[in-house]
Amino acid sequence: MFKVDRLRFGTAGIPISTPKRSTIDGITQVRNLGLDAMELEFVRGVNMKAELAKKIKYAAKKNDILLTAHAPYYINLNASEKAKVEASKSRIVQSAERLYQAGGWSVVFHAGYYLKQPKESVYQRILEALKDVQMKLMDKGVKVWIRPELTGKPTQFGDLEEIVKLSEELEMVLPTIDFAHAHARNRGKCNSTEEWREMLALMEDRLGREALDNMHIHISGIEYTDKGEKRHLNLQESDMNWEDLLKVLKEFRVKGVVISESPNIEGDAVLMKKKYEEIKV
Repeated sequence: MFKVDRLRFGTAGIPISTPKRSTIDGITQVRNLGLDAMELEFVRGVNMKAELAKKIKYAAKKNDILLTAHAPYYINLNASEKAKVEASKSRIVQSAERLYQAGGWSVVFHAGYYLKQPKESVYQRILEALKDVQMKLMDKGVKVWIRPELTGKPTQFGDLEEIVKLSEELEMVLPTIDFAHAHARNRGKCNSTEEWREMLALMEDRLGREALDNMHIHISGIEYTDKGEKRHLNLQESDMNWEDLLKVLKEFRVKGVVISESPNIEGDAVLMKKKYEEIKV
């Protein structure tokens, strides 16, 4: 995997303000907005052809845009039907492969659901599935980070401990830390300087400096209930203490990418980047 030079900021998908709705035009618009990253949204399926991926790689390199990808939503590595688990693994492999062809760096996915099963047995099933995914990608020579995401509902696999543990066990795996999801999953907690410091210190302690030098982060506002995440909100319409969060990221000298998943994706991405650049540590 290549090293990331700084903390970059970008959008979850093509910016809304892009005149033509193509990925290449989106990359150009990201650059025009003063941003330096973009997440390819494969959420409904990996419909990008290999030829287009090569053109995207050229456009991203030319504009100095770091590419990540979000794998399809239809992934459950703990599904009871073997066919669904195999299809889920294939979707992660396809996403990683296409992203790699596009010159990208990191693919994020929601790993699965507990389905009222013991957390330990669910963890083992997901670990075994990801071992298989990793082996397939290594065989294909695909070098991108594969990233189970910190999820927004307690019914979903993916608390901080689980995704850190997977990262300890698998060479190509590091967490995606969605700070809005952490806030919603924990019913309003994970919204203070102390809690964020604790999260980052845990990652550094367990996974080493490499984890903080290669962070894949999602930030947005979020609405939540006792059941966790309800919907994403714009930062300034939410209770997220996002400015303090940016200060903690700077304090820990985090490198990698911050992807805005707010409804106004580029508005909040630009807001965060400007605010981050003003912070003195």
